[in-house]
Amino acid sequence: MRGLALWILGLTPALAQVSLPFWHTAGPPGQALLEEAVQAFNSAQRQYRLEARYAGEYREAGVKLMAALRSGGAPVLFQAELSFLPRLVQEGVALPLDGEIGEPGDFYPEALKSGQVKGKTYGLPIGLSVPVLYYNLDAFRAKGLKPPATWDEVEKAAAALKSRTARGLVISTDIWSFNAVVMSLGGSLVKDGRPNFTAPEVVEALERLYRMVQRQDALARNLAEAQFAVADFLRTKAFMGLAPTTALPVVLYHTSLPFQVGYAPLPRGPKGAVPFSGATLVVLKGASPEQVKGAVAFWRFFTEPKRMARWVEATHYVPLRKSAEAELKDFLKDPMRKAVFAQIEVARPWSQDPEMVLWYGFLEEALEKSLKQGVPPQKALEEAQRRALSVEPK
Repeated sequence: MRGLALWILGLTPALAQVSLPFWHTAGPPGQALLEEAVQAFNSAQRQYRLEARYAGEYREAGVKLMAALRSGGAPVLFQAELSFLPRLVQEGVALPLDGEIGEPGDFYPEALKSGQVKGKTYGLPIGLSVPVLYYNLDAFRAKGLKPPATWDEVEKAAAALKSRTARGLVISTDIWSFNAVVMSLGGSLVKDGRPNFTAPEVVEALERLYRMVQRQDALARNLAEAQFAVADFLRTKAFMGLAPTTALPVVLYHTSLPFQVGYAPLPRGPKGAVPFSGATLVVLKGASPEQVKGAVAFWRFFTEPKRMARWVEATHYVPLRKSAEAELKDFLKDPMRKAVFAQIEVARPWSQDPEMVLWYGFLEEALEKSLKQGVPPQKALEEAQRRALSVEPK
């Protein structure tokens, strides 16, 4: 009997589950599904055990993680916002995963690229969205307007919808919203690893927004006023707004709408694209080989077609793989939704340069100066470019 006990104790290390502390940023309405998937993964196999914890929204979670990396207590697995991933790579705390993920299968190639930095994979995409032009469908019908298909049509619709107490469009001066317009015109905020703020497409993007604000066809809100931008739309103080696909489910989770919402693809030029936004799963430095394998196993489990379809329906993230679309036939019957989700074919990662964290504050200041203080677009962008180059890494 004593020999049998010793034999069993000898097997214990091999049979012990590999623990993976996991910090995620999924709030309602997707939080319950993600945590349910974690429980299902833990029950489906005995080799790994994820320990999930909600770490707050993207920026809050990023601050917590950097503090934990300095003082100890950081997780093994972290759900990182896309523009935060390059910083983790630059800091040397994100582990490369190219040798672990195997064949890409039917994942959209550009979706997988969202987890790459300089051609190497450091993140496993878990929730990616694309931009949408939301509009007040009741107001459009009352004015006999069709959903804008070009930026010229956006300007015309904004002019037609404005009134003494409302504006046709609400504009956010955050970098994501502005970059979406730039990419839709075929431009980029970064070129050859350097700031590209004075490129023709960037200038055109700001000039279009500036023109609408100056005519009082549009209202500008900065990042600190983000909640007011949403309220402007909900209270019919503005009739159009740009936001990710995931914005509508979040709004509907918290409130009901007094009007019908329309949604259209972002207007694009001939060479235009749209940016992915969202998050990837990152395995952090210090993880054991077994923990790395466990993280990849969970990602594979989470992105199985039926589970991903439920995730898409609840959150309006885009399906990352083509096989999930077969599970979404009813969901995609809505022609507006189908057109918006079809943008995955022209979606691209937008910020994979670690230096962007040094630059984007200058650009957001320029956007606010131009759209809220009336500084001409060219002048504001030239100042942002000059400031960005002044801190460019040597």
